Amino acid sequence: MKLLKLVPENTNIDFMRWRNVALVLSIIATTASIFYTVYQGLNLGVDFVGGQMIRVSFAQPVDAGQLRSRIDGLHLGEANPQPFGTQGYEIRLPKPPGGVAAANAATEQVEHMITSNYPGAKIESVDSVSGKVSERLAEDGAKAIALAMLGIAIYIWFRFEWQFGVGALVTVAHDVSMTLGFFAFTRLPVDLNVVAAILTIVSYSLNDTVVIYDRIRENLRKYRKMSILPLLNLSLNETLARTVVTSLTVLIALGVLMLIGPRVIFGLAIAIFLGVFIGTYSSIYISTPVLVWLGVTPQSFVKNQGGEESETQPA
Repeated sequence: MKLLKLVPENTNIDFMRWRNVALVLSIIATTASIFYTVYQGLNLGVDFVGGQMIRVSFAQPVDAGQLRSRIDGLHLGEANPQPFGTQGYEIRLPKPPGGVAAANAATEQVEHMITSNYPGAKIESVDSVSGKVSERLAEDGAKAIALAMLGIAIYIWFRFEWQFGVGALVTVAHDVSMTLGFFAFTRLPVDLNVVAAILTIVSYSLNDTVVIYDRIRENLRKYRKMSILPLLNLSLNETLARTVVTSLTVLIALGVLMLIGPRVIFGLAIAIFLGVFIGTYSSIYISTPVLVWLGVTPQSFVKNQGGEESETQPA
């Protein structure tokens, strides 16, 4: 039986031919994403702006979609019930205008709806996410993303060379800014699930970039007389099968989650889907051309007579 190959072994695509076009498009898209995110802001969820969290235990299995529809019918804002335990749900409601009195009234409406429609249901607890707690969560989420980006860039710096570390950092910043721009434009709620998705994007994007960088480093040592652009094209084509297969399988799984998965993880699924798609593009057209712009050549890391590697200065 002949194996299916999505990418032929003799593939020879001239990726670097379009590097300048890709650079211009990426700069425009990234700048627009950052500007729109700053200007419009993100639609922050309960985790970051505060609100009510109601834990309910049901006596029988409950359909999450039906529960969400009934809560939405109270017009208290977008509800976000999440399962916990065996037959329980944690219902998150946004903070209503009007202070404590309005929040208590909203909680009473939800409790009355639940006890009326679900016999045997028991309200386990009602918690409020204050503004201070939500601000702390937002700060910690931003710090986690920034430290993850910086830590991976430092690792790649030591694992390869400083040019590769800069390329990795630029790539991750591109992917994260594009993802945030998408959420700012679509007004999809940003909660802790989305923060987890962005951290996943950081790790996935860098994973693909490291594979390509490792092949580039091998070819830099193997083909010292080859020009840098053909060498980069060779490295990209040699890793193209792995890039396509990995990204395609992940995108298929995430696509299924987006279409028929539970609504509560839609933000997580679409964030990772977008991040994988953008990360596949950036690992080819951002992380690799950056090496050219930083002046990397096949002679950049050749050991001199003193045993140290010589480095070219950025062009």
